[in-house]
Amino acid sequence: QVQLVESGGGLVQAGGSLRLSCTVSGRGGVGAAMGWFRQAPGKEREFVAAISGGGHVTDYAHSVKGRFTISRDNNLYLQMNNLKPEDTAVYYCAVRQGQLTERQTEKYAYWGQGTQVTVSS
Repeated sequence: QVQLVESGGGLVQAGGSLRLSCTVSGRGGVGAAMGWFRQAPGKEREFVAAISGGGHVTDYAHSVKGRFTISRDNNLYLQMNNLKPEDTAVYYCAVRQGQLTERQTEKYAYWGQGTQVTVSS
């Protein structure tokens, strides 16, 4: 089993930055690909970024590429710069049962409870 706890969300003005963290505990996180997803009110959960089990391959949604950076050690991080109001959402971290990055939510076995990010204009 893997337990995930997100932190670092909050309220920030447009153009500001936040760093999200995901504390990973349990045996299943080591060497597994991990990702960040987000869900805005009334919308489906969407892919934000993913990183491979070895940490050498990353993938980003077009909407965040160049502004967000995913990284990992035993835990998972998302550095978010130049935030926009459309980035407002609950952000979730997730862990796969495999080493390769994926964009589909159903490819991820474990999920955190989420952390709210609100960007004001």
